[in-house]
Amino acid sequence: MADWSAAPRTRRTDTIVRRRRARTAPASLAMAVLTAATATACAFPLRDLGPLPPRYSGPPLSADTVVSEMTAVLAAEGVTVQREPSAVLGRCFERLSGRHAPQTVEAAVKAAVARARSEHGWQDGPDVAGEELTLTKGNWTVMAGFAAEVPAGGQAPVVISLTCVDGEDNPAAPTAPAAPSAPALAPAPT
Repeated sequence: MADWSAAPRTRRTDTIVRRRRARTAPASLAMAVLTAATATACAFPLRDLGPLPPRYSGPPLSADTVVSEMTAVLAAEGVTVQREPSAVLGRCFERLSGRHAPQTVEAAVKAAVARARSEHGWQDGPDVAGEELTLTKGNWTVMAGFAAEVPAGGQAPVVISLTCVDGEDNPAAPTAPAAPSAPALAPAPT
């Protein structure tokens, strides 16, 4: 096989090489301009804005505080609920459940939510489709739900789910058991 430098150059070969260079140079220049423009345009949105704001305001609330407030506002409206044991590890979650007369369950739960807003400082939470009402306060979100249809002669179930925003950082959150540490290795005698 012949070496390129040893191959005879012809006028046709020189013309082809010049044409390729003439097409490549503007394309390379256009790519460089496009890259510079992209870097300039993305520099503003990608600048460092510092740490993110906290996901909630005020001091974190304990699970007992939130459960007692919600139980009190529900009891004031005639809805009796019981705290269910939380078995979720690594996450702050509580659940209150009970039963109420089907004719007045909707009005009683809505009145309890209004009472929580006015007397305890709860705020409206994010909108959720369906028959659920949401509230937020500090690091907690409460979802209050009730059954729309109840069988004849039965009581309407009421379920209140309380979820902590930062379950891992909350001292009231249950924690997973720590793994046992490995024994220290001693050097072998020589």
